[in-house]
Amino acid sequence: MKKTRVLYLEVAEKIKEDIFSGKYPVGTMLPTETEFEQLFDVSKITVRKAIELLAADEYVEKKSGKGTTVLSERPYNKLSKAISFTQILENSDLSVEKVVLSVNRVKLKETEPAYEYFGSEAVCFERMYLLAGKPYIYFKHFLPIGLKRVTKKVLEKESLYRILYQNNLDIERFRDDFVAIPLNSEQQQLLQTEETLALKRIRKSYDYEEQVVEYSEALYNTNNHAYQIEYET
Repeated sequence: MKKTRVLYLEVAEKIKEDIFSGKYPVGTMLPTETEFEQLFDVSKITVRKAIELLAADEYVEKKSGKGTTVLSERPYNKLSKAISFTQILENSDLSVEKVVLSVNRVKLKETEPAYEYFGSEAVCFERMYLLAGKPYIYFKHFLPIGLKRVTKKVLEKESLYRILYQNNLDIERFRDDFVAIPLNSEQQQLLQTEETLALKRIRKSYDYEEQVVEYSEALYNTNNHAYQIEYET
């Protein structure tokens, strides 16, 4: 017989997956504890511990006598209190379009930063954010080879970090470094700008074993829109 500790983690994980898939949308109520008891064939205490875990990670909010409301469907909900810049853009009056440019398996040179984390081969995923129809952010992500569902078709519909989660790559933390860099002619063409400088973000996504599971570089044409950070209190 499985221990309760293992069971409640399994139940919490399944409910979380259903939140991510859209089965339980943000703002809606989860099924009752009794319904979850019947659904998972577990005890009330197991369901209660699973809900408490999800509440601690701020995916749901439980109110006595009123049930449990879904608060968030972001895979890495507690990594930061900062609101993502993508969310800020999407909440603005400006139209945001995300375009997947390519997804390819590439050879890496020892001089390339991603080589340190993935060796001589990696998956390279390129995309562009258009702001009001104009190129604004150019992303270049490097991922380990052998991941499932990392295709152009899937990435056009789903979050990269959700796909990493589905591949059992649990991200514990991000590290973002920002620098101002001169643009070469190829980068100017990509961003459709005559500006000579751009903001560059270098991101390393670490798992719980402190291994980098995603390395990415992003170029921001801040002449179109300033980079912003908002924090929840």
